Amino acid sequence: MTMEEFELKKDTLPTQAGVYKYIDSKGTILYVGKAKNLKKRISQYFVDNRQTASRIKMMVKLAERIEFTVVPNENDALILENGLIKEFQPKY
Repeated sequence: MTMEEFELKKDTLPTQAGVYKYIDSKGTILYVGKAKNLKKRISQYFVDNRQTASRIKMMVKLAERIEFTVVPNENDALILENGLIKEFQPKY
């Protein structure tokens, strides 16, 4: 996903707690993460920062879409994230 594509979709992201998944063009889940504020956390991946690890830059580049699930609180996000990581075993 490019920065331009993200900018177009950024305003649709919720500010609640939840879990997000980076997914490639084949539908493979590349990464599962949790957030107290989904919009803020996902936006951090698209900041031009030299300190961002090259594997994270590659993951973002490979991602075709980001899916998210809103949950009531951060604790629920942690539990859901853990289950999804065990189920899908993402590369990143």
